[in-house]
Amino acid sequence: VWVDWQVEELVGRVAALARKAGIEGVVAAPREIPLIREACGPDSLIVTPGVRPAFAALNDQKRVMTPAEAVRAGGDYLVIGRPIGDAPDPAGAAEMILDEIMAG
Repeated sequence: VWVDWQVEELVGRVAALARKAGIEGVVAAPREIPLIREACGPDSLIVTPGVRPAFAALNDQKRVMTPAEAVRAGGDYLVIGRPIGDAPDPAGAAEMILDEIMAG
């Protein structure tokens, strides 16, 4: 019964089951990246929403990492919507994020 499991146990278990079923990757909050890497190995793809650059407001996001932290943790694809889309200069915001990752 999964309802009694802690988040950390459940994330790894579900990701491993998805991998065993042939799913090549998962969508997961940044904090779960290490758990998924441990359960599924380096070849599993991880799409990570909830990534907020240092210059951005958290808004309604609670389980976040900066882009550099998410990359270091092993995220493959980062979803960074509002900090880019809502910026007065979206291209400039994207460049700042890349700079943050490279400095990271």
